[in-house]
Amino acid sequence: MANLIYLSDVIRKSNTVLTVGSFDGVHAGHRSIVQTVVEKAKKRKARSILVTFDPHPRDILNPGKDGVKLLTTLEERAAILNEIGIDQMVVIPFNRDFSLLTSTEFIRDVIYKKIGVCEFVIGYDHQFGRNREGTIESLKQLAPELGFDVHVVQAHEVQEVTVSSTIVRKKLEQDGDIRLAKEFLGRCYMLKGTVIHGDKRGRLIGYPTANLKPVEKRKVIPKNGVYAVNVAIEGSQKQWRGMMNIGVRPTFKEDMKQTIEVHLIDFNEDIYGKILEIDFLKRIRDELPFTGIDALKNQLDKDKIACLQVD
Repeated sequence: MANLIYLSDVIRKSNTVLTVGSFDGVHAGHRSIVQTVVEKAKKRKARSILVTFDPHPRDILNPGKDGVKLLTTLEERAAILNEIGIDQMVVIPFNRDFSLLTSTEFIRDVIYKKIGVCEFVIGYDHQFGRNREGTIESLKQLAPELGFDVHVVQAHEVQEVTVSSTIVRKKLEQDGDIRLAKEFLGRCYMLKGTVIHGDKRGRLIGYPTANLKPVEKRKVIPKNGVYAVNVAIEGSQKQWRGMMNIGVRPTFKEDMKQTIEVHLIDFNEDIYGKILEIDFLKRIRDELPFTGIDALKNQLDKDKIACLQVD
């Protein structure tokens, strides 16, 4: 895994190529920035660093009831960055005091003095510092004084849409558009959950399910419905095809609370307490009410076939 470290543990090194941002999801647009950092660091024989924040800045600046829903945890981000080739992911604890730093103070006192920088790679629309006053132009004005270069990465489009974390969240939460979200992310959307006890009703109709409690409560949960998924079980390298239901199970009309449950096809083992890693492949259908158990089972038979046919 890319070396995930906090700002307090960073060793200053002037020969560093870096970028700064939340980078939630490390989507296709982020990747073009990160890959530029890696390439430029190799040419300079420098250290490559991505500087990010925790919690998400919007949780501090515009706190809501549940906070910003995340596409990736810090650990997931670090793992993706490791695949791309970043040397270190430096996490800055984001709080109200930090949010009051001006853009100049942030660049001079944090980036330059604490981390070190010879080249700063920045996205075309990135703003930073108090009230987002820092811009590409203000960064370029500081660069000669502090002795670093600035490289701007232009927008990255998929299907003529400029990719952003906000758009990916919308595609997952509001549209359930798993295929387009995958194109925007450059990989399947992933969710980890711990298997907990449910009502065990699925066993009675031949479709036992693992009920999941998300490991990270702030993670984005896709729109209610039935999904084809791949499932990896904690401690195993093997993946299983599964069909997942996210919703309130309207056929049974009990507490109508949202549940997340997955049936692993051709699998019959006790996995209570295990962590499952779910890769979403395709949305099969909306969640529907049925007239009874037989109608539900008939639909699940069709869903199983549909899930097995997904590439």
